Amino acid sequence: MSKPYADREVWFFTGSQDLYGEETLRQVAEQSQEVARTLDASPDVPVRIVWKPVLKDSGSIRRAMLDANSDDRVLGVITWMHTFSPAKMWIHGLSVLDKPLLHLHTQANVELPWADIDFDFMNLNQAAHGDREYAYIASRMGVTRTTVAGHVSNPVVARRVGTWVRAAAGRAATQSLRLARFGDNMRNVAVTEGDKTEAEVRFGVSVNTWGVNDLVAAVAQVADAEIDVLVKEYEDLYDVVPELRAGAERHESLRYAARQEIALENLLTELGAKAFTTNFEDLGDLRQLPGIAVQRLMSKGYGFGAEGDWKTAVLVRAAKVMGEGLPGGASLMEDYTYDLTPGDEVILGAHMLEVCPSLTTSTPRVEIHPLGIGGKEDPVRMVFDADAGEGIVVSLADMRERFRLTANVVDVVPPRASLPNLPVARAVWKPRPDFATSAESWLTAGGAHHTVLSTAVGVEAFEIFADLSSAELLVIDEHTTRRGFRDQVRWNQAYHRLAQGL
Repeated sequence: MSKPYADREVWFFTGSQDLYGEETLRQVAEQSQEVARTLDASPDVPVRIVWKPVLKDSGSIRRAMLDANSDDRVLGVITWMHTFSPAKMWIHGLSVLDKPLLHLHTQANVELPWADIDFDFMNLNQAAHGDREYAYIASRMGVTRTTVAGHVSNPVVARRVGTWVRAAAGRAATQSLRLARFGDNMRNVAVTEGDKTEAEVRFGVSVNTWGVNDLVAAVAQVADAEIDVLVKEYEDLYDVVPELRAGAERHESLRYAARQEIALENLLTELGAKAFTTNFEDLGDLRQLPGIAVQRLMSKGYGFGAEGDWKTAVLVRAAKVMGEGLPGGASLMEDYTYDLTPGDEVILGAHMLEVCPSLTTSTPRVEIHPLGIGGKEDPVRMVFDADAGEGIVVSLADMRERFRLTANVVDVVPPRASLPNLPVARAVWKPRPDFATSAESWLTAGGAHHTVLSTAVGVEAFEIFADLSSAELLVIDEHTTRRGFRDQVRWNQAYHRLAQGL
């Protein structure tokens, strides 16, 4: 079975000690291998689970953690205390580990063999208190970790382990991410600004700027033969309007859009960048604001932020990686306008051009229309409605001493009517728990107006991603109340300021 993260691994560490003798340790090894095999075989676990020999002393634990750190294939490690593994043995190992950690609280058997239980059985199957010993030292040391409890044959357990893997993959993606900004931020906008140095400390992302003229030069270098191939791909994959097809009066606009896509991907590949931004206020000699080019690059997994919003580009890239291989998609999104029908309010989200087609299973329509801002030629873009289903909108904002993720669980719904005069890709959603609570909570949090809309991964993946990145997460969902959310914002502010130390 092919795994979405086929070139990566998660290492499985089992804790025990020499006290129990050869026979018990042999059974520990056999049973822990079976636990690792069960996880590895699960379709919900998107990475290879690699069992490692049982750890029985401080030196071997420390060496195992250092080996995991130094292997770029390793997304994270899973630990399980099959027997009682005195936790002082784990101090040095946990203190050097810098990969994501999952504590699996499980045991070899599902049901107890009540009539046959003897003390040999009890001696072997001690995870119930062995894991508590281990969790104590991890808590005392302040080790960031995810804890999953239950038998590995339970699909819920496998799904939760799989979600942790996806969050670890998102974290790994930002740790190695290079982000290219073509131009600066939109003038006078506050929330798209942020501390790029602190972002590299927290998320690992390297954010740097290239002049728009670098992109203009790359556009000029694209060969006509390359454009011919890509235009043919457009016409095969999408519903291209007649005025853009070969021989029609606006076909050259489609060819220029294809030229931009090829140039962007070539330049990003040359730079080693998997995320980027553009800005309609800073286009230089580009003839169009990139539309279909950005949409298609996002569909290939690139992160993107409009108007120089590099933080949203980071978040889109992380969401793309976390959702790899799952139905649904992820895209830059923006809350644009509301239908405020009492009791049936919905939000219409869109952007000028740049919404990713991974949000739909329908065939997008490729159209060309005036933009009204930017002072350039009419840009080409894909137009579609996002598929209905559960989703989450998440923003990333710089709150001075921390980065804040604000997330709202939503239900994407079909538009109430056709939108013949709105020629952009869009999504319509009902926010949970209701419009007023959602909007007031989002505003209380200072959540950004640019977001990522994910219909592939949900709140748990972003929760783990936030923990791994030492970022704050505020969640608005069906359980949210105005008072409770307001109090959480206040408590979080106190916690994060204290957590910074002196």
